Parts: sequence; structure tokens; C-alpha cells
Amino acid sequence: MAELDKINNRILHELMSDGRITNAELAERVGLSPSACLRRVQELERSGVITGYRAVLDRAALGVGFTAYIAVGLSNHTAESQHAFERSIVESPEVRECHNITGAFEYLLRVETRDLAAYKTFHTDILGTLPQVSTITTHVVMESVKDANR
Repeated sequence: MAELDKINNRILHELMSDGRITNAELAERVGLSPSACLRRVQELERSGVITGYRAVLDRAALGVGFTAYIAVGLSNHTAESQHAFERSIVESPEVRECHNITGAFEYLLRVETRDLAAYKTFHTDILGTLPQVSTITTHVVMESVKDANR
């Protein structure tokens, strides 16, 4: 793993803010020569600290106007039941995130749909039909004050 010294942390901060920044601009912002900066970025990539770059999308421009977090409880707590649930969730494009968590529920999902009616269809026709699911608790997002995914 690459050493995460002060300069590497600054590089990571800048890249998280703008993954398309040029190496020359990045080098200037972190106080390195372009060649030294490029070596550090390549080492961060090679060591797996940087795993990729992505586009941040405007969900509203894509027609997504509804976001909810859903706590899901399973009726059976076996590994087989969990794997079956996870396979189903991976196939659902509405599910943007799926986390296996501790506490009263087994999973926390971030679901994004066009609107409430589309969410109801997902809730009833997809999530509600999975045999592993025993409870579904939906928390509707009214506003996101801070969201690293946007």
C-alpha cells in the first residue's frame, strides 16, 4: 500500500473533488513537480488506494426524483438466504447501494426511482415478492444536505 503522507492525502482530496483534473493542475495544487505528482498518483493506483474514476450524474436530469433508504429484515438468517437476497438485489437497477448491516435489520438499501409510483411498483412487485424478505421499512429522503454521490 502507498504511504498516505500529507501530500498523498492532498492528492486524494483533489482527485475526489475533480477526477478529471490535469496532472499539471494537480501538481500545482499539491506543491509538486508534474513528474513527481504523476509518480505518486500511479503508485496510489497501483497499490489499490485509487480503484477507479467515475462520472457524477445529475439524477434529476436522468428523471430520478425519488430516493429512499430501506431497511430490510430477512426471515431466515442463513448464508444461503443472504446470498439469494443479494443476487436478487444486484439485478434491480433501482437499488443504487446495498449494505449488509448490524442491528435490527440485515440490509440497508438506497433506492432511486422516477417518482413515488415507481417506488411503489419496486416495493410491491420486486422487493415484496422476494421469499427471504420478512420486513421492509422505508425512509423517504426529503432533502440531501450532504451527499458524496452527487
